[in-house]
Amino acid sequence: MQDCLTLKKSNCKNCYKCIRHCPVKSIRFSGNQAHIINNECILCGHCFVVCPQNAKQIVDETEKVRVLIQSGNPVVVSLAPSFIANYDGVGIGAMREALKKLGFYDAEETAIGATIVKKEYDRMVDEDNRDVIISSCCHSINLLIQKYFPKELECLADVLSPMQAHCKDIKQRIPNAKTVFIGPCVAKKDEAEHYDDIVDAVLTFEELTEWFKKENIELNKEITKIEESKARFFPTTGGILKTMAKDNPNYTYLAIDGVENCIAALQDIESGKIHNCFIEMSSCVGSCIGGPVMEKYHRSPVKDYMAVANFAGDKDFDVSQPDAADIRKYFSIIELKSKIPSEYEIQNILHQMGKFSPEQELNCGSCGYDTCREKAIAIFQGKAEISMCLPYLKDKAESFSDTIVKNTPNGLIVLNDALEVQQINSAALKILNLRSESDVLGDQVVRILDPGIFMKVQQTQKGIYNDRIYLAEYNRFVEQTVIPAKESHMLICIMTDVTEEENEHQKKEEISRQTVEVADKVVDKQMRIVQEIASLLGETAAETKIALSKLKESIADE
Repeated sequence: MQDCLTLKKSNCKNCYKCIRHCPVKSIRFSGNQAHIINNECILCGHCFVVCPQNAKQIVDETEKVRVLIQSGNPVVVSLAPSFIANYDGVGIGAMREALKKLGFYDAEETAIGATIVKKEYDRMVDEDNRDVIISSCCHSINLLIQKYFPKELECLADVLSPMQAHCKDIKQRIPNAKTVFIGPCVAKKDEAEHYDDIVDAVLTFEELTEWFKKENIELNKEITKIEESKARFFPTTGGILKTMAKDNPNYTYLAIDGVENCIAALQDIESGKIHNCFIEMSSCVGSCIGGPVMEKYHRSPVKDYMAVANFAGDKDFDVSQPDAADIRKYFSIIELKSKIPSEYEIQNILHQMGKFSPEQELNCGSCGYDTCREKAIAIFQGKAEISMCLPYLKDKAESFSDTIVKNTPNGLIVLNDALEVQQINSAALKILNLRSESDVLGDQVVRILDPGIFMKVQQTQKGIYNDRIYLAEYNRFVEQTVIPAKESHMLICIMTDVTEEENEHQKKEEISRQTVEVADKVVDKQMRIVQEIASLLGETAAETKIALSKLKESIADE
C-alpha cells in the first residue's frame, strides 16, 4: 500500500481524535505523535476529516498528472459522478471544457464504467449461484475485507470498480491513452497504484480546484441532462441498487454505509446469520457524496443527494459490455502483522494503567479505544502508550498534587468566586484550629478569616504577598499570600505560621527593653553617686578653706 496519507508532525497535538474516529484503530502513537500503520489502514479518510490541526495530508499527484500531459499521449479524465455535488450547478460539459484548458485530451463520466459494473452484478446474481454477494466498488471496503475479514473474500464481487472499468474501456477505445481519475476518495489513489496499467493517476476534487485556481480557470454554470445516465446514482447510498434490475426473487437487496455498520454486517455474515443477499457496501456515510475529500468539508447529505438525483437519468449509458473475464478482479488476503497478547500480558498492562479490577476499567474511550482491554492490547502491540489514559493521568496528577498539598508545612486554602472554601489542607486546619475539612468546606471564608484581603485581590486581580498579620482568635501570627488563579476563577491563600518566630522576636525585644531599662537605672545611679561625691568633695573643700583661713589669721596675729 502506498503512503496516500502522511502526517505533519509539528501539527499533531496529541488529541487522539484520529484514533477515536478510526474504525480499525490503525494509528500508532509514539513520542506524542500519531503515525498511520499502512499495513492495517483501510484508507477510509476519517482521520483526515476529523483532525482539528490539519495534521493529516493526502499525497498530491498534480505534478504526476502534469508530467503525463507533457508526455504527448492523450490523457483522459474519468470524472467521478459525485462531481455534481461538489461543483454546484456545473455539468459534465462545463467540466470537460475546463479540463481541456488544463491540457487534458478529454473528460468522461466514471458513471460509464459504473454501468458496466452494475450489468456484471446483475449477471452474477442471475447466473453465478452465489449465496452472499458484496459490491466491490469501494476500495476501503475491499481493504477491510482483505485485512480483517479474509474468510468473506469469497463474498466480495470479483469485478473491477467503476473507476477501473471505465479507465480500461477508455484505453481500449483511445490508442496510447493515459487515464486520470478525479473524485472525493483517498482510497482510489491506493487502488490505482496497486493495480497496474489501468489508472495512471488519481486527483481529488480539492487538488483539481486548486489547479483551476492557479490557472485562473472558472467553471461555467450549466447542466445538460440526458436520460441515458442512470448510473450517476452510484455515489449515493443505495445508488448501485437503484441502477440494478433487482428482479431475482431469491435475493434480498440492501445497502449499508459507514465502516462500523459494514463491520457489523460482515460479522453477521461470518457467523452464518445472512444468506441470499446482494449487499451494497460503502465505507462513507452517505456513500461517495459523503467522501473524505468532498471539497466543501461539511456534510450536506440532502442537498448533495438532490444534486445527484436531479442530474441522473432513467436509462443506462450506452456501453459495450465486455465479457465477464475481461473485467474480473482478484483479491488476495493481506496479512496483518500485529501480535495478540496473552491474558497474562493484558492483565499486566492493565495493572500498569492502574486497573486492578473490572470496576476500575472505566472504558471511557478518551484514549480513542472503546475499552481498556483494547487499549492494553494496543499498548502491547506498540500502538499506544500508557500515558494516553485520561483517568490514569488525572489520578496520577491528583496523587502528585495531593502529596504536595498534604505534606507542605504551609497552610493552603482555595476559594471560589463567591469566596467559599473549596479546598483546605491539614496545615491550614491546624493553623485555624479546625478538626476536619468538612467543618468549613463550602462555607464563606469570613467564617474563619477576615475577608478583606480576599476581596481586594478579587477586585484588583493582583496578588498580595507575605502580608504578616496576627490572628487574634487563633493566637497565631501568619505570613499570608493571596493570589488569583485567573483561568479557574479561584483565589489561593498560602499561610505560613510564624508564631514561634514572632514570639522569639518579641522575647528578644523584651530582653532588649529590659536591658535598656537596667542600663538607664545604672546610669542614673552612677550619676547620683557622682553627684554625692561631688557634694561631699565640695563640703570638705569649704571646711578646709575655713580652717586654713583661721590658721592664717592666727599666724598673722602672732
